[in-house]
Amino acid sequence: QVQLVESGGGLVQPGGPLRLSCAASSRISSFYVMGWYRQAPGKEHELVATYIKYFSSINYADSVKGRFTISGDSAKNTVYLQMNGLKPEDTAVYYCTASSSGRDYWGKGTLVTVSS
Repeated sequence: QVQLVESGGGLVQPGGPLRLSCAASSRISSFYVMGWYRQAPGKEHELVATYIKYFSSINYADSVKGRFTISGDSAKNTVYLQMNGLKPEDTAVYYCTASSSGRDYWGKGTLVTVSS
C-alpha cells in the first residue's frame, strides 16, 4: 500500500515563502503522475501542480503560475511544492497525490494559512 505523507504547512504572512514536502513509501519514479491539490474552506478540491512522467510535463493552475514550483528528489522519494509570494487566497489544506497502475493515492494533507 502506497503512503504519502505531507509536511511543511503552517502559518505564513502574505508575500512569504513556504515549502511543502511529500514523502512517498514507494519510489517516486514508479508513479506516472504526481502532484499537489488543495482545498480551501467551503470549496472543492483544486489542482495546483502536476508532473506527468511520460511527457515530462509539468502543469500549474493559472492562479499559482510563476509563484509555485513542483520538484522531486528521487533519492529521497520526496516531492516538493515551493510556494513563493503567498496570498491569503492560497490558504487551504494541501494534498499530495500520486497515480500508479491505475490507482490514485492521496496523503492526509497539510494546512497552509496565509495571514498577517
